[in-house]
Parts: sequence; structure tokens; C-alpha cells
Amino acid sequence: MKMVSKHKFIVMKKNVFYSLLVFTFIFCNKATAQYNFAEAQHWQENNTKALGGRTTLLILKDDKIIFSNSINELTRKQKFVTKIVARRTGKDRNEMLRDFDEETKIPIASCSKWLSAALVMTFVDERKLNITDTVGKFLPILSKAGKGKITIAHCLNHSTGINADSLKESIKAFKEANTMDDAMRTIATLPLDSKPGESFRYSNIGLQIAAAVIEKISGKSFRILFEERIAKPCKMLHTDFGKKPIPLPVGGAESTAEDYIHFLQMILNNGNYNGKIILKKETVALMQHNYTSTEKIIYSPEEAGNWGYGFGEWIMDDTKGNTRSNVVSSPGLFGTFPWVDNKLGYCGILFTYNIKSKGRHEKYLELKTIVDKAILNN
Repeated sequence: MKMVSKHKFIVMKKNVFYSLLVFTFIFCNKATAQYNFAEAQHWQENNTKALGGRTTLLILKDDKIIFSNSINELTRKQKFVTKIVARRTGKDRNEMLRDFDEETKIPIASCSKWLSAALVMTFVDERKLNITDTVGKFLPILSKAGKGKITIAHCLNHSTGINADSLKESIKAFKEANTMDDAMRTIATLPLDSKPGESFRYSNIGLQIAAAVIEKISGKSFRILFEERIAKPCKMLHTDFGKKPIPLPVGGAESTAEDYIHFLQMILNNGNYNGKIILKKETVALMQHNYTSTEKIIYSPEEAGNWGYGFGEWIMDDTKGNTRSNVVSSPGLFGTFPWVDNKLGYCGILFTYNIKSKGRHEKYLELKTIVDKAILNN
């Protein structure tokens, strides 16, 4: 038998290793290359300045990130405004001017609603709560104010019937409260303009009530519940609801694009994240019904167009009644746009920070159409 020298054996091992490395590199690049996101990247390049000067776009399919791109083009004016905001809010201006990437943490405004609704629904899964339960059962102060018949479902789909202040004013009132009970006392004083379930008014009220309910049930704070039930199991290590006296489940979260797409991945996979059940499949589907199809619309933000609403999320297609939606989303005030497409089997998030909302709805639809094309043409 022919002997192989130790030196030649080592060389052979190295050659095999490098061959495997090259094969892996080619295979992985081929798998990624099947998706052509050139048009999406071009769209991002053309729209980043109008969207605040910084954007990160992530697309996930088959539990893998298939596109990731960040563009940073802050104008002089945008930098100047950011410095003013930093000075007025006492924040680090260098941190606020930092380039965006998938790990950049920023306020996500109403994208928080999706997270909060999912948290509430974990209690439904455990049968500690039912969507038909009335809030008066847990919050007597609302019963005394004639609001006890509002259900958990009404809270999650903005049909409480409560005539709330503007989004800005109600958030201000909650920020000034010292406890969740204080927030409930504020809500108790607000008038009703319709019976629960009869009208849709997009507001900050319903989810704040739902948050108070799950705190009463569990004896834990909303922040701890979110960390235990959503953030940790979905590996959202940099997502939280801040440190103010009471949390704002409607818009108080800060997150990263990388974290949030973990949440979207869970929703896309029917409540399953990396083998762990966060929500039941039936519960995810229940959240994606269009509950506004038979309701009177009192107020819906302009940028939502004619979308319907489920539990904590907008219904982006023409789904009516109890049919599960193909596409759902929960965009925020600062421009971040997350979405899940159940039909095409992917999810995405456009991460931005910009107050101006003019034309935003059209931009969302334009971007999604481009991404859909890339997915379909792979």
C-alpha cells in the first residue's frame, strides 16, 4: 500500500477544505442571486432623501434574509433639524445622526401596535382572556363610566366607540400619567360617540385599555410581559417600550430593522419562531381578519388609504368579513413600513425616520409592487 507523507496529507486536506469553501460560496451566492432586487435598490436610492435621508430595507423569505440594503443621504437641512430635535429632547445628537443599518435602534411609533396586539393575544391562547370578554370585568372604573361593555376585540380593532382626543393629545395625556390606573381614569372621562363595535376610530385608546387588562390578569407590568412573551422568544434583543412611568402600547416601542423582521418572520410562519410557538396559527389568522368591513369609519389616517383593520394591523388587500388577509402591515408615524405577504410567502420592512407623511401611502404600495415582482420572477 502506497504511503502518503504527512506534508502531502496536510496539503490534500487543505485542498479539500478550499474546494468545499468555494462550493459553498458559489452555492450560497447562486441561491441569493436568484432574486433580482436591482429595481428595489433603485427605488430606495430615489426615495431615501424624501423619506428622511436614511433607509434600511430588509426582505425575508424561507426564514432567510434575501435582501438587505441601507442608504444614508441626510441633507444639510435634515442634519440641522435633527440637531435641534436632539437639543430639545436631551438626546445625543451624534447618536441621532448615526447612519442607518439593520442594527440601528429608533422609535417605531404605530408599528408598536402590532407587537402589543400580539402580546394581548398570547393571553387568549392561554385561555386567560377571551376576545369577547368585556373590560369592565377587569377595570371597574370603566364600568362606572359606562364603558364596561367594551370588549377586548373592540380594543384591538379601534371600535371601542370612545371619542378620543387627537393621537398627539392622547399620547401627551398618557405620558403625564404616573400609573396605568391614572391612564384608565383619563380614559373613563372621555365621551362615547357610538356603541362599541359600531364604528372605527383609529386612536390610542383601545390598546392602552387592553394593556391595563393584561397587567391586572398577570400582576406584571406590560414591559415585562412584552419582554417575556414576545421579545425574548423572537430574539428581539434591542426592542422595548422605554422607561417612562407607563408604557405606550400604541406607539412607545423602539426597535431595529433586524429585530422587527424577527417578529414578522414569526407572523409569516403562523406564530412559530425557530421552532417555538409564540402564537397559535388560528390566533394569527384571527388577527388578520378585516373587522372594519361592516363598521362606520369615523377616522382613519390618510396614509392608510382604504385599508381595513384587524387586531393591531392594517389589511392591505380587499379581504372582507372573516376571510384571512393575504397582506397585512402596521406602518408608523415616522415612516417605518413593515409588511407580511401570506400569499407570496415573504415579509419585509422599510426602516425610516421622517415625520412628513405626504405621498407615503403611494410609496409603500410602489415599493411592495417592486418587491413582489422580484419574488415572483426568481
